Amino acid sequence: MDRETLERTLTVDGERFEVAERPDEPGTYDFTWLTGPNPDYGFTTRVHGADSLSTRQLEDSAREFLGQVDPDTGYIE
Repeated sequence: MDRETLERTLTVDGERFEVAERPDEPGTYDFTWLTGPNPDYGFTTRVHGADSLSTRQLEDSAREFLGQVDPDTGYIE
């Protein structure tokens, strides 16, 4: 069964992310940091044992990412 790609924009702590769930990999999400200093920078997260993450879980993932980013470089060091 084919799944449609789930795409949405989230705002977390003033930062915007485009989030896309991979249609062929349920529970795998690609985050692109839209307001970050480095174009197309982001991260991927995957949930094990469940079909999808809630909005709150997606926001928590983005918050965790932001907590790891070096404010001087805009990258995880």
